Amino acid sequence: MKVTASAPGKVVLSGEYAVLDGAAAICAAINRRACVTITRSADDHHVVTAPGIATGSGRFRVTDGQFEWLHGGEGYALLECVWRALAATLPESLVLTLETQDFVDVGSGTKFGIGSSAALAVALTAALDSVADGNADISQIAISAHRDSQFGSGSGVDVACSLQGGVIEYRMHAASVALCWPDDLAFALLWSGVSASTGTRLKKLDELESHPSRVALGAAAGRVASSWKSGLPSMILDELRAYTDTLRQFSVDHDLGIFDAGHAELVDAAIAAGVVYKPCGAGGGDVGIVLADDESLIESFIDVAAKKNFTRLYLTIDPSGMQRNREDL
Repeated sequence: MKVTASAPGKVVLSGEYAVLDGAAAICAAINRRACVTITRSADDHHVVTAPGIATGSGRFRVTDGQFEWLHGGEGYALLECVWRALAATLPESLVLTLETQDFVDVGSGTKFGIGSSAALAVALTAALDSVADGNADISQIAISAHRDSQFGSGSGVDVACSLQGGVIEYRMHAASVALCWPDDLAFALLWSGVSASTGTRLKKLDELESHPSRVALGAAAGRVASSWKSGLPSMILDELRAYTDTLRQFSVDHDLGIFDAGHAELVDAAIAAGVVYKPCGAGGGDVGIVLADDESLIESFIDVAAKKNFTRLYLTIDPSGMQRNREDL
């Protein structure tokens, strides 16, 4: 038996934070994928390796959902969460390989912040379900496991996008809606070089008193979602520019530092350059996106960003979501 599964990373284009309050988020899958391979083991225990996540291999047994680590174990919290959430019977010993090197800068070893854990949660859930010959609800199990691994925080938008691929509109507790990338809307993703913690900011937001900008952010996210359905780049850019202004006020009011790590400077530079720039997702580092209806404006802005130590990531929209295959050898 050999099972393989993969799922793409993602970038949140709008609706970050607001999605937690039921607003619409626009999210795009990108062509960096987490991959899981599972084969049978001749041992009386399971073996797992995760290059770039954990050092060395882990050896473990699972009895009634309880993990017993015989060796290693550090760095495999997501594996435990997925295994428990799946709650499937896996009678045979397995060898698991979890690969997320696509999400890491080779030079520094720093994660780009483009949804590696969500992509891995989807791929791992799908692979283990294939081993169990099950028909599990991959989406709900992966969302639950991913949230548990982040101490109960998260909307599930990243998991939904990794599962479906392409561009989606997402609302919590509702089915995702597939969208198209508008013709003549150019974009580029820029990496700040700084890794940021989504969980830390979500926890902080949960503990803070809410300000009016939080409600305004949800309304602005709704307008972006409506403009996206129009397919008109000019309308989308106008609404994203207004949304970014609201997100900036929301960040200040709630002391979240979303525009730290150079994002604020690029937002200001974008105004002069005639483009729209915003951080993606939780912000405070990781990646941002620049958009325009003219490719040449994007190229010029990339030069500006490079002088502020941002690096272009040559990524494209991945139309394919989760993929899996089982071979009974």
